[in-house]
Amino acid sequence: SPPGLLLLTSFLLHVKEDHASPTRLVCDNRLIQKYIVEAKDMEKRVGQCQALPPLSCPAVLPLVDFTFQQWKSKPNETKRREILCDLALLVGAVAAAQGQVSNECGARQLSQLYRHANSFFLLLQTFSWEAGHWEPSCSPHSVEQNQITSIFLTYRQLVQGKLSFFFFDLAKVLCK
Repeated sequence: SPPGLLLLTSFLLHVKEDHASPTRLVCDNRLIQKYIVEAKDMEKRVGQCQALPPLSCPAVLPLVDFTFQQWKSKPNETKRREILCDLALLVGAVAAAQGQVSNECGARQLSQLYRHANSFFLLLQTFSWEAGHWEPSCSPHSVEQNQITSIFLTYRQLVQGKLSFFFFDLAKVLCK
C-alpha cells in the first residue's frame, strides 16, 4: 500500500550503519499530519462497512490516554518504549481480529491498519538512544473491546496523541 510503503521508504532512505536517522521523518511535521489524516480516514471507512458483527474473541487494546504533564516529564527513550508497547499490543489485536472478520470491507481495512501500525512499530524499534534494544516484555494498560471500530479509534488516538507528541519532542532535539 502506498502509505505504508511511504513510511517504510522514508525509513530505508535514512538508515546509516545500523542506526536510522529519524531526522527527516520528524523534522517535516507534514508527515505526521499525513498519518493522522490517514488514521482518521481508515476509522471513517471501517465505520462505513456494512454489517460488521462484534468480535467473537475480544480485542485486547492498549489504553493510549495520557496527561500532557506526565508525558512531558518522561525522557524520549521512555516515550519510545511506551509507544512500542502500545503498538505491539495494537498490532497483535489487529492480527487477532483479522482472523475473525469475513466481511470483505472490514478485512481490507484491518489489513491496511495492520500495515500502518506494524510499519510504525518496526520503525520505532530502530531508533534507540540508550544501549540495548527494545524487549517485548512490556505490559501496557489494556482494555478488551468487541467492536472492530474500537481498534481503529485506538490507532487514531495513538497516532494523534503519543506518536505525534513524540515526533514533536524529537524534532526539538534533531531539527536545529
